[in-house]
Amino acid sequence: MRRGRTGGGRLRTTRRLLLKEVSAFGVVGIACFLLDVGLFQLCYDVLGIGAVTAKLLSTSISMTVAYFAHRHWSFSHRARTGMRREYVLFTVINGAALLLGMAVVAIVRYPLGQDGSAVLQTANVTAIVLSTALRYLAYRRWVFPAHEAGQPLPATAADARVVA
Repeated sequence: MRRGRTGGGRLRTTRRLLLKEVSAFGVVGIACFLLDVGLFQLCYDVLGIGAVTAKLLSTSISMTVAYFAHRHWSFSHRARTGMRREYVLFTVINGAALLLGMAVVAIVRYPLGQDGSAVLQTANVTAIVLSTALRYLAYRRWVFPAHEAGQPLPATAADARVVA
């Protein structure tokens, strides 16, 4: 059975867009992970801010950077539903991830009585890793949804933004 050009071309375009999306999500994620970890360390060790407050600050800043990077790069080929709507959903999803992160840090710090920087950083990193896949799926589904069925995929201009 022979495939028509449209089906094979659409599949290649879909794969290319998925690869762009996943790789850009990874790059943004790594950059924001490093920003989060660095800010947490700066706030907790250098500035003497409490561990949970340091986690709140580091995540809030890295989350805002991530939103703009994802909107304008990772998911740039997806439908635009309005910056306010997207940022609110992005914030809700990241708020849930933040609560998870703060809970992990708080449990390690207070009930377990650990105040060492390395132990708290391990708790911080563990919380980030746990929430990454969940955030990716939620972003795709609710924050940056796919184009409506029947609408054409974006022109290759979006593909040109792929950094290989």
